[in-house]
Amino acid sequence: MFRPLELSIGLRYTRAKRRNHFISFITLISMLGIALGVTALITVLSVMNGFERELQSRILGFASDVTVREFSGGLKNWQELSKRVGKAPGVTGVAPYVQGEAMVSAGRAVSGTVLRGVQPSREGAVSKVGSDMVSGSLAALKPGGFGIVLGKDLAAYLGVSLGDHVTVITPDATVTPAGVLPRFRRFTVVGVFSAGMYQYDRGMAFIDMQDASRLFRLDGVTGLRLKLNKVMQAPEVAARLSSTLGPNYWVTDWTRENANFFHAVRTEKTVMFVILFLIVAVGVFNIVSTLVMVVNDKQADIAILRTLGMSPGRVMRVFVIQGTVIGLVGVLVGIAGGVVLSLNVETIVPAIERVFHVQFLSPQVYYISQLPSYLEWRDVLHIGVIAFVLTVLATIYPALRAARTQPAEALRYE
Repeated sequence: MFRPLELSIGLRYTRAKRRNHFISFITLISMLGIALGVTALITVLSVMNGFERELQSRILGFASDVTVREFSGGLKNWQELSKRVGKAPGVTGVAPYVQGEAMVSAGRAVSGTVLRGVQPSREGAVSKVGSDMVSGSLAALKPGGFGIVLGKDLAAYLGVSLGDHVTVITPDATVTPAGVLPRFRRFTVVGVFSAGMYQYDRGMAFIDMQDASRLFRLDGVTGLRLKLNKVMQAPEVAARLSSTLGPNYWVTDWTRENANFFHAVRTEKTVMFVILFLIVAVGVFNIVSTLVMVVNDKQADIAILRTLGMSPGRVMRVFVIQGTVIGLVGVLVGIAGGVVLSLNVETIVPAIERVFHVQFLSPQVYYISQLPSYLEWRDVLHIGVIAFVLTVLATIYPALRAARTQPAEALRYE
């Protein structure tokens, strides 16, 4: 089969010879360095993608995709508005809510909390609190029943369980002959939920919406919570609703309400990408050193090729091809290893924990006790292309050095 001369010579130089085993060893190290860096980069980014998706899922389980409120205060005509926004493209569920801050006490334990009044029959359309119940049921919240559903950590701090009573104190004051007194009401614990997020498990409680309106003296509801079929389209849906409803309504989405958190996650992901790519850079620099040693070792061969009429450009292409082959093999092996490892992280890590009797993420410390992984092929493509381009660029200097070889000088002592 016909192959260009530069390709034939470049591929030949990548194979081991009797007198240059050291160069071949450095070539192997260069391939392994690039492969290791690409594998680590793909795997770590996949794990970080998994953590981001898991946290996003847990946050969106309680935070609404889109929230509609009125600037003047509570929504009085929320039933009509609910039907209107429910017909908007992309909206799959709508539920009203009443929300305010309060103090919850039991015995000597007192804690601040966000108190959210909901309709249990409609809450399942916008959140998954009903499926995250540890004990009791969200459906146990009845109008006038003054039941309350607490987060797991909040219930543990207060030392209460199902059937126990807690006192809810609101910041609204009541003027009496004895003076100004805070408003308070006794509630019965009818459920405990676990969202897997400390900010919810420790700082949130649910009561019936009518009870909440009465407790906070609110005429109507605080707002409407919307569920979308595609959560990533929340900014677009919120923008459309804002322009449709007019200036009297305040429409926000989950990307704004949790912007700092997800920005921190993306920043950490970017920093990890830069740090781990240094491993790939080590392999790339090894290619430079390998080709420089090959050029020095093949001075006589280069001189003979130049004497036979090979141009400096073709000599340069010989070593570009050699370095490119080294980099390509390393990148392909790294991509294969990274993809296989990323797709099996959730199987490999538990196996390692069982064999060595260790636990990397203790459930007593971390809410996410397993390493989640989500492979994005876009990341694989970006990593592979960048690594390959760097390996090609690394061949330029040694190839230029080979092209400048003078036949007379190289053969002087042969």
